[in-house]
Amino acid sequence: MRTVSHDQRMAAPDSAPQLGTLTWLPAADHRELLGEPVAAALPSLTGPAWVASIDDEAADTAAFNDVYEVPAAASANCVVVAARRSGETTLAACLVLATTRADVNGLVRRHLGARKASFAPQDVAVAESGMAYGGITPVGLPASWPVLVDAAVAASELVVIGSGTRGSKLAVSGAVLAGLPGAEVLEGLGQPIG
Repeated sequence: MRTVSHDQRMAAPDSAPQLGTLTWLPAADHRELLGEPVAAALPSLTGPAWVASIDDEAADTAAFNDVYEVPAAASANCVVVAARRSGETTLAACLVLATTRADVNGLVRRHLGARKASFAPQDVAVAESGMAYGGITPVGLPASWPVLVDAAVAASELVVIGSGTRGSKLAVSGAVLAGLPGAEVLEGLGQPIG
């Protein structure tokens, strides 16, 4: 298998990716398909982003991968974590491949210096991120949130993530995700499921 350097991958931002059965369009030209915080954050990305329209009912990862024939290894889930310490709660985003689960009670809790860490309640995640549940993505999150990116995501040539809404998905390189404001790449953040 030929290795493609980061520079080579980013050299052709006008060529849409071929991933699953979706039609990928330049996200900068189709902001109407994105959640507001995501559209606002696009100019700060360090590389190209692509968007594809999907059925709202197929937004959850398993359904999305099945309906649009995108491999789970090419999809990443963004989970919002509430970390508590000394009566204060900090929200953070964890980005892991869909073939794994975030190590919330171990690595995330320790990394954030929290006494307790758990998935944030749905209403809190939606209200604080300004994004739709099932479409929350690390692009466009509040600047105060730590964004923890699994090393396997950061190493991905192309990964599908949420777009801030249930009606579309973004495709970006792992390097773009690792370069987000507040992003930290952590080895072992994503643990095998099972």
